[in-house]
Amino acid sequence: MNFASDNWAGVSPKVAAALTEAAAGLAPAYGTDDLTAKATAALREVFETDLDVFFVATGTAANSLSLAAASGPGGIGFCHADAHIANDEGGAPAFLGRGLTLVSIPGADGKITPEALAAVLGHYPQGSYQRGTPRVVSLSQVTEAGTVYTPEEIAALGYAAHGRKMAVHMDGARFANAVAHLGVSPAKITWEAGVDILSLGLTKTGAWCCEAIVVFDAAKAPEVEAHRKQAGHLFSKSRFVAAQMLAMLDGGHWLELAGA
Repeated sequence: MNFASDNWAGVSPKVAAALTEAAAGLAPAYGTDDLTAKATAALREVFETDLDVFFVATGTAANSLSLAAASGPGGIGFCHADAHIANDEGGAPAFLGRGLTLVSIPGADGKITPEALAAVLGHYPQGSYQRGTPRVVSLSQVTEAGTVYTPEEIAALGYAAHGRKMAVHMDGARFANAVAHLGVSPAKITWEAGVDILSLGLTKTGAWCCEAIVVFDAAKAPEVEAHRKQAGHLFSKSRFVAAQMLAMLDGGHWLELAGA
């Protein structure tokens, strides 16, 4: 699939207007402003659960810091052989993950199956640390093949991953497109199906620069927060990302754009 168009496209007028409005006046820094609080509340409403939100500048940062927080130093992560994190992040997951090793899994239509995941995990017996410790499995939603995981497919992979005490990360650079295509609530293909951390990208959906790490597992939030600061992705003027997020979520604008 060629996904160039959503990177080349401009910005939604609604987002541009929100940025202009946010530019007026003063506001507290580093995410302590009202717009960031409102964006967090809006995401909690959209996903129908309590969660933590951490804005970052790029999808690469969202993915790599999510994986770093989930794996710890020297952990092993699993992803599809065509996944963006394995082929197009310039080694950022290993760099920011302090030695994270990514193991790729082949599969038709850009998807990992529970059977394929189980077969690979068979090379890493529980209780043995000779080959490293499995820590996280990452799913691309939408996949690099342009396909989507159904709620049932995600739940099956989540069950397999959690059975090995692994976290489930979702690369949601085009998450809005998956929600619009499946016609399900965001909750159905994230935390309800076992996803612990979501890289939520709205830049490709029509924002200027709007990437967030959405953490459903509260225990992982402090790790994400610490890694974000260390990697230099804590925004001083967080309100400008929050303003974009609010404009995108308002009235389902993000899904309107994704389904266009």
